[in-house]
Parts: sequence; C-alpha cells; structure tokens
Amino acid sequence: MSNEVNNNNSKVEVGFIWQITNDVLWNAFKKNEIGDVLLPFVVIRRLDCILEAVNEKVRTSYNNFQDKVAEDKLDPILRKAAGGLKFYNTSKHTLISLKDDPRNIEINFNNYLNGFNPDVRDILENFQFDKIVARLIKNKLLYEMIDAICKVNLNTDKIDNHGMGYVFEELIRISNEQSNETAGEHFTPRDVIALMNAIVFAPEKEELTQPGIIRTIYDPACGTGGMVNLGKKYIEEVMFGDTTQKPTIKTYGQEINEQSFAIAKSEALITGEEANNIKYGNSFSDDQFVGKHFHYMMANPPYGVTWKKDQKYIQNEALNPAGRFYAGLPRTSDGQLLFVQHMISKMEREGSRIGVVTNGSPLFTGDAGSGESDIRKWIIENDWLECIVALPKDLFYNTGINTFIWFITNKKAPHRKGKVQLINAAANIEKGTNGSKKVEYIFANPMKKSLGNKRNNMEEQFIANVTDIYNNFEEGDYCKIYDNDHFGYYLLTIEQPLVDKKGKIQTDKKSNPKPDSKKRDKESVPLTDDIEGYFEREVLPHVPDAWIDFDKTRIGYEINFTKYFYQFKGLDSSEVIADEIRLLEKGNPETKEKGIIDLINDLLG
Repeated sequence: MSNEVNNNNSKVEVGFIWQITNDVLWNAFKKNEIGDVLLPFVVIRRLDCILEAVNEKVRTSYNNFQDKVAEDKLDPILRKAAGGLKFYNTSKHTLISLKDDPRNIEINFNNYLNGFNPDVRDILENFQFDKIVARLIKNKLLYEMIDAICKVNLNTDKIDNHGMGYVFEELIRISNEQSNETAGEHFTPRDVIALMNAIVFAPEKEELTQPGIIRTIYDPACGTGGMVNLGKKYIEEVMFGDTTQKPTIKTYGQEINEQSFAIAKSEALITGEEANNIKYGNSFSDDQFVGKHFHYMMANPPYGVTWKKDQKYIQNEALNPAGRFYAGLPRTSDGQLLFVQHMISKMEREGSRIGVVTNGSPLFTGDAGSGESDIRKWIIENDWLECIVALPKDLFYNTGINTFIWFITNKKAPHRKGKVQLINAAANIEKGTNGSKKVEYIFANPMKKSLGNKRNNMEEQFIANVTDIYNNFEEGDYCKIYDNDHFGYYLLTIEQPLVDKKGKIQTDKKSNPKPDSKKRDKESVPLTDDIEGYFEREVLPHVPDAWIDFDKTRIGYEINFTKYFYQFKGLDSSEVIADEIRLLEKGNPETKEKGIIDLINDLLG
C-alpha cells in the first residue's frame, strides 16, 4: 500500500495510518475498526492544529464572559476570539499538553473534549467517539493513541483543506477495504466529480459574473461532502481563478450514514462553511430541507439499494399531486429514481442545474406503465433532461458496472429545447489479437495501480474532450442528439380471436370476438409512428384476424443507450482468423484455450 495520495499533483502523506495501526491499535481493534478509531482522531488533530494560534485568546474571552452573558450570546464572542473560525475549545488543554500528565489522561481528555463548541461535540457524537475512547481506556491505549496522533502534522501550512479531503477518503477507502465494505457508498472519485462540475457549470459563467450573485449547491446523499465542496472549489478556482469578482457559494447536504455525516460536517467546519447546512437523516422520509430550493444539485446515490423500510411514507407522499414522488414509484429494490425526483422537486423556479450519477437501470428498467417508465416520461415530457453521459468502466472504487451521469435542468438553452444529447464517453477500442485482447477506453487511461475496482482515470484532457462535445452540441461518433419524443413509444396489446375445437370464433354478447389470452402479444411502436399504419404494415400480414385493444395501450419511455451507439463489426477474413489460430497454437495451454474460446465467441457474434 502506498503511503501517499495525489493532491493536485503534490503528495499527501498517509503513512501515519499504518504507523498508528501497527504501533497502537493492532492488538485491540480489528482491521475493519481501524477507520472508526482514526477518523475522529484525525478530525480532532486537525482542529487542534488550526486552533493552536488562537487558543489563548479564546480562553481569555471565555474566562472574561462565561458568567456575564447567556450561553447563546457567548458563542459569537468566542468565535470572534477564534479569528472568525466556526469552532473553538475553551479548555486549558491541547492534545500535546495532555501528554504532560499521563496519570490523569482520562479526566483531562474528557475535559478537553467538553471544551469544544456544540458543533464539534455533535460531530464526535456521530462518530460514536465515546465508545472508541472507552475501548482505548480499557486497553490502556488512550495515552499511546494521543501521543501517536500528535506526531502527525495537520497544520494548514502542511496540508490544505483539499488535501485533508484526500486524507479522509484514503482512510475510508482503506478501512472499508479491510472490511470488504463499499467505499464508493461514502465518496465519489475526483475525476467523476470534475466531469460533472465541468458540464453542470458550463453554461453558467456569464450569469455567475454578475455582481452580488449568491448561489447554492446541494447533495441529498452527500457522503463525506466531496461533491458540494469540489463544486464550490470549481466555481471559485477553476471558473474564476484570481479574479476578485466571485459569486458567493453556499453548500448544503444531507447524509444517512453517521460516520460520513460526521466527516462532512467536520469539513464544513474546517473550511469555514456553515456546518448546520450539513444535516443528518434520510432524505426520503426525513427531508431536512422541506420547502427549500437550490441552484445546483449533484449526487451519486447508492445503486440498487432498497427503500422498503420507507415504503409506506413514500407511497403516501406519492398520492399527493404536490409531493415529490407523484410522477411514479420505481420498484422497491432500487431508489435511484426517487433521488432524481427528490432533486427535481428542489429546483429553483428561475432555474437549476442537476448532475446525478446512476447505473444503467434507471435508463431502461420498467415497461410502459411502470413507475420507472412513468418517471422517465415525466422528466422528458417536461423537457428537463438535457444530456446523459455514459462513463468509461472501472472509474468507481466499489463497482465495475456501466455508469451514467444525467444532466437535468429547467433552464435549457434555446437550441437545446425539445432535445436530449447523449454522449458516449464509454467508447473503447480493442487492441491485440484474440489471444491477448486489450480494451482501451477513448476517454480514460488505465491507472498504474488500481484502487479497489477503480482501474481507470479520466484525466483533464479527457474531461475537456467530453465537455467540448457537450458544448459543441453536434452529432458525431460519440454524440447523438434526439428529439424528446424519440424515447417514447406506444405499447400496444395485440389480440387474436379465441376459437373452439372446430375452429369457430367465440364471441361475446355483443357478437365481438373474444380474445385468446394465450395468443395475446405486445408491440412497441415509436411515438413518431402512426399506430394504424404500423399495425397494417407490421402485424396484419402475419395475423390477419388480429386487432388492437386500445383500452390497454400504454405510453412508455426508455433510453436504450447501447442501441443508439451500436456499430456493426464485420467478421475477420478467413486468412486473418487462420493467422490468429496459428498464433494461439504457439502460446501456453491456458492462453491457447482462452484465446480459442474468445475467437469462437467473436465468430458467433
């Protein structure tokens, strides 16, 4: 395992993770518990380092005012004494001074923790830090742990806030790797967020340059807060650089995982954001931002995660025409489209832009009349779906499946109205012969060292290429543009008459032929086609006595991404195939067998 991770082409040391694990924790905590111990201690150490320069002023102010003003009035005084920081510590201790009195380490450490302001104590509570401390005390390791973390320099001149984000991510990734959990549930790779930022904010620069602009960014499944933080950083540093005229960006998020919430709130505190804008809870059944709307929204909600425990609540809200889920409900085994609807419900009337990562299921799962299809119909018919980007495989830490980013907005540019752009950034080429086939992605490079399932990386030039395709809005090898109704279809129920053993057609009381349920069939007809014309052209020549049951006709929507970009590949010539077989004969038995199987599969299509 490497002891460093990249941070804007510089290196962030994370070797202390293993050092503390080996020197202090190895015998008292399981591998999968290391992150639970280290994460809160890293947060405390970071806060302790930042407060070093202002501790004396805070303690002086605290001693001067603690008995003279109400508690709610004391907080702003202490924040001011802390130089405008949104956290402080009123105790007489620091992590380093605690080491001076080993005998009373437990009492003094408790006094030190209670000296933090309520936001920090809330963070530690969500880390369930009291249980961690109790176990360290039981194993006589509290002093050793404090001593070890004090050797880690987390001052801002050593590591900036962006770098701290990498430290948190690496800690989570390592601890989840040890426990076979999914790190991707907690954070999204930086390259994916960079692409999302580039497209979400692409049309916004002119608007954001107006004086006095205030904009909000929200993530309803914010994990450790990376998306909103990097969104703000992108606007401030990439879009505006050194210019003085910058918009005010406020970040918001909600997270259901206690540990991830604690980290997100820690980062908000440390970076000067409003920590109370990061809320804990279930965004479906405990929406902490009811009635609030946001200018930008980004999310990477969990794939294929059940919402059964919230089923009654969500079904009740779905009955309300003003509710978030009135358009339809997906199957209970996958809540991705619930997150999409939740985000759409929070769009600003004057305009919002949304980026949301999904797997392939929300694109096509569900037939006409299903919840999934009705949700797609609602989004597309309202002309909110602007663009979908298919991502290269193996970009995420916890999955190698096909992934997509949906870009949704209620402020489409005039030339985009009524249309949806599809970008195939998952395009690849195959190199080598059948015995040594290698897939290379056109918009990603393989990493030197894999991180979990993440084997590929979208570097800056690839992100720029995809953004250019988006901005140019022209059809090409990797871009298709369709009218909204291209994705819609009529699902027809085709009936044939029921006949008896003698071949006589059975009729009802009105002398209409009864349908034979065993011969019932379904036909999908594009919305752009004429139903009667399609029926006469495609059905009647094969079953002359069939008819359409119009009462059962449904309108469905699906986005068959693979079909739109499918390119037929002809078979190699017999000479080429013979050459490949001869090449395989020279290989080792294992390679030879695999190569022949691949070759046969290619020939069979």
